[in-house]
Amino acid sequence: MSPATSSGKPGFQQLPLDTTLPRDWKTLASGPEMPLVCLTDFQAYAQEHLSKSTWDFIEGGADECFTRDDNMAAFKKIRLRPRYLRDVQEVDTRTAVQGEEITAPIGIAPTGFHCLVWPDGEMSTARAAQAAGICYITSTYASCPFEDIAATAPRGLKWFQLYMQPDRQLNKQLVQRAESLGFKALVITVDAPKIGNRRRDFRNQLNLKMNLLLKDLRSPKERYSMPYFQMSPIDSSFCWNDLSWLQSISRLPIILKGILTKEDAELAVKHNVHGIIVSNHGGRQLDDVPASIDALTEVVAAVKGKLEVYLDGGIRTGNDVLKALALGAKCVFLGRPVLWGLAYKGEHGVEEVLNLIKNEFHTSMTLTGLF
Repeated sequence: MSPATSSGKPGFQQLPLDTTLPRDWKTLASGPEMPLVCLTDFQAYAQEHLSKSTWDFIEGGADECFTRDDNMAAFKKIRLRPRYLRDVQEVDTRTAVQGEEITAPIGIAPTGFHCLVWPDGEMSTARAAQAAGICYITSTYASCPFEDIAATAPRGLKWFQLYMQPDRQLNKQLVQRAESLGFKALVITVDAPKIGNRRRDFRNQLNLKMNLLLKDLRSPKERYSMPYFQMSPIDSSFCWNDLSWLQSISRLPIILKGILTKEDAELAVKHNVHGIIVSNHGGRQLDDVPASIDALTEVVAAVKGKLEVYLDGGIRTGNDVLKALALGAKCVFLGRPVLWGLAYKGEHGVEEVLNLIKNEFHTSMTLTGLF
């Protein structure tokens, strides 16, 4: 599969040996007869209709998956304290992130390879985010060209997530390309100097290097000369002092994704970044670290209001969104649930997921007396 692009550049190619495609695109597009009324309904639908290897790639965590599961379990230990006899006729869920207004404090976290789940992948995701009026963080490992993602949702708020590559020139080219395409912030993932021990992928012998040929990550001189692309290793030498180089090549605000401790939060303030996403990579990197919601208060206290703090990991209900905000997050980001929606009905499935959790959050605000 080699989708045409507005830039004339190839997007990605699917090799014939790939077994990770959904079983039946038409089945996915038709949707189930019963309405899906919560995010776990979308999860069940995706599990039933995606191939085993694709499902395992999406749902798998590192090692024993303790942190993956704890991300959700930790929210259930937190109780809400509602206040009543308040005028909640008009509840406003709008907020702003990095100075840009969004309809609710809910966004889409960066996840790669959306074309494994739906034919036009990230383009569907971007259109759904634009329709919902929320922020979409596009992954370095998007399976659609960044130009097409930007063109298909020109009014949508988009941030660009970067895995630092060993080739410094390639990093510069990716950052400046994203900036020229209208992405409004740069999200640097800090918790992946090496890919975590994802047992499900090992058992399935999943090899995205062989199954997907990503053209966006070739260096400029290699993009048209290399017949095949092997996914670049992430630069494991990237450290705090290198942030000044990134700040020198772009005017975009820099957000660090993967901070879990007060020590690193304080260093983020010291190095003049603009935001932090408290995250453990959905439990896919280092197992046995704290659940994101458990790490949130430590990070919020450490930054002392000097930068915006966001959260991803374990958000499954509107109550979860409210709990994260009550503990100091400015916005939360959804990862796996967006892919479940994409598997359900593409762009419209993602819209349904976003609208569902936005409506749940509105209800949570109303019933706790917040407006």
